[in-house]
Formats: sequence, C-alpha cells, structure tokens
Amino acid sequence: MELRRAAGPAYHEAFYRRTCRQVHRWKAFVMSDLQIRNLRPEEIAIAVDWAAAEGWNPGLGDAACFATPDAKGFFVGEIDGEPVATVSCVNHDDRFAFLGFYIVRPGFRGAGHGLRIWNAAIAHAGSRVIGLDGVVAQQDNYKKSGFQLAYANIRYGGIIAAPPNPPADIVALDNIPFALVEADDATVFPAARSAFLRAWINTPGHLGAALLRHGRLAAWGVIRPCRAGHKIGPLVADDRAAAEAIVQALLASAGGGDIFLDVPAVNREAIALAESFGLKPVFETARMYTGLIPPLRIDRVFGVTSFELG
Repeated sequence: MELRRAAGPAYHEAFYRRTCRQVHRWKAFVMSDLQIRNLRPEEIAIAVDWAAAEGWNPGLGDAACFATPDAKGFFVGEIDGEPVATVSCVNHDDRFAFLGFYIVRPGFRGAGHGLRIWNAAIAHAGSRVIGLDGVVAQQDNYKKSGFQLAYANIRYGGIIAAPPNPPADIVALDNIPFALVEADDATVFPAARSAFLRAWINTPGHLGAALLRHGRLAAWGVIRPCRAGHKIGPLVADDRAAAEAIVQALLASAGGGDIFLDVPAVNREAIALAESFGLKPVFETARMYTGLIPPLRIDRVFGVTSFELG
C-alpha cells in the first residue's frame, strides 16, 4: 500500500505520518506472527508496568513476589521481538490457579492476539479451577470461557492521616509463628500459598501487623508502597474492631497518606470499615471462578491481597 504526500498546510503532513503508522501496524497484524513465551522472573516487571499504565496501581515490590509461587505462570506475546500482550495464570497448587495481567497494548488490540495469549494461560492451568478479578464490563467475555461471577470486589481509596500511636496490643506480623498465619490464610484463600505469603510478608517496604486474642490469631494484615500511595492487603480479621486495630497500626507504621483497600462487596462490615476511614470507591472488579472452590470465610476478608494473584 503506497501513500502519496498531499500538498497543503501542516495538518496534511501530520495526517500523512499518522496514516503511515497505522498502515505499519496493520501490516504487523497480517504479516507477523504472535510468538508466545514465558516471561522470565526478571521480566515480570513488564506486566506490572503495563498494569500501572492501565490504572491498577501495583505495589513497588509486586514483581518479585509474584514470581514466587509459579515462575512459569507469566506469559508475553511478541511480534518481531516487541511485547504486545501479557497475561498470567499462576498455579497456586494442584487444584487452584489465578489469572491476571491480561493486557494487550492499545495499538495491537482487535487482531486476535488477546485470545491467543489467553488460551495459552488457560492451558497452563490444566484441570485446575481458575479465579480472576476482571473488569466488570468484560464479564460476558469471561463467561464464554467458563467463568461464573462469585461477587464484586471494590477498591476504596483516599487520604488518611496516620494515628499518633498504634494500638497497644498489636505486634509485628513477623513475630507471629508463620504456621499460625498460614493456617489462618487457609480460611480465606482457596489454596495453600506458603511461599508467596513468606515473600509478601518479608519483602522490603512491606509492613505487617497482627492481633492475638486468647492466644489465637484474631487479625493480621500487610501494607505496601505502590506507584501511588500505599495499599493494605491482605487484611484478615474476626470482626470489624480487630480489622480497624490492624489498619490503625499499619497506618502508624507507613505514615498515612493515600491509602487503598480492596474490599469484597459481600462483606458489609468491610465496606463500613473502609467508609469509616473516609475512603471512597475507586473502581470495581468481578471476582469469578471456573468451578467450585472450598468454602471460604469471606466475612473475615476485610482487604484482598492482590487483584493479580488473588
């Protein structure tokens, strides 16, 4: 396809250049094959950076943590060596996987690249039940792949001042025997994720807090720095009072500021907690699964760990 330069004012020159770029990309769609491969652990930052550009506000240490449970669970689609699409499908154990980072660069959408890399991710999960937190508007597309809506998650955000002192009965999360944290996490997440939890708790910049009642773990949570502000997650508690104590302790540790909390919409106490701190809804996702998962105590989930890994 040849283009002839049009005589005229400067906007004709701009139109010519823009059209040439469009033709170049059209040729890439029809002449170049999408090559799909695993992202190496040090390359997962590509998907994280794209998620940041899409407004998902990932944590500064997320890439290193995400590689821990399943290093083969991250995929990139390339055309002539240029990344144009990403997706992850992390196998947490032999029964459950979680899908995220499903992104096609804007200039390469509508050419079937998304479907191809999606299918590669789904194949990686094998017979496992798959979960995801998807864009609400795409629910119908996810249903075509066998996903069914479980509930909505809502991201709340706003500015919160740090309290002068944390509650007196809060201890650092890393002072709690990990077996207690691991057992408590099993009540709110469909799979064992020990390696990921260790990485999440111990990553530099991540701060954790816990509350014990009568010798048992009543609440715990982690706050981490993100591209904008800080995000609290997971936040797991027996009740709203315990969750609030953890939030106060985490805010005291992190210094307050822009705070984000991802809340299951079905947990009314969690929503009330977020609103009590003056946080407002930012956006919503659809938590969906391809099959049955073990019964979970969603009433104890006051903050989701991550929209990308569950």
